[in-house]
Amino acid sequence: MTPTITREQIKKNLDSNVTMTLIEALPKKYFESGHLPGALNIPHDEIRQKASEMLADTNAFIVVYCASAECQNSKIAMNTLQQMGYNNAYEYVEGKNHWLEAGFPVDSTA
Repeated sequence: MTPTITREQIKKNLDSNVTMTLIEALPKKYFESGHLPGALNIPHDEIRQKASEMLADTNAFIVVYCASAECQNSKIAMNTLQQMGYNNAYEYVEGKNHWLEAGFPVDSTA
């Protein structure tokens, strides 16, 4: 079973400066238009290649998300991370649309 995390837990962690790596598993164009604060962009089909360089610590607290509960990118990324030995990774299943519905802030690189 995939460990999950809620938007309230993520927001609380961000507000409390908890060390947490947010990963948006969507293609770059979606990431650039807006992403959770401080998130990294690693599309789900690039996780295997990029994780070892971008996520050196396999024990780090990692949260993976995509657009919505219907989107499968975060689930695919999570499965890959688990296979690679990342044992403290969580999926924010509801994703970025759910975050935006709450009026929580996003960063943009556009």
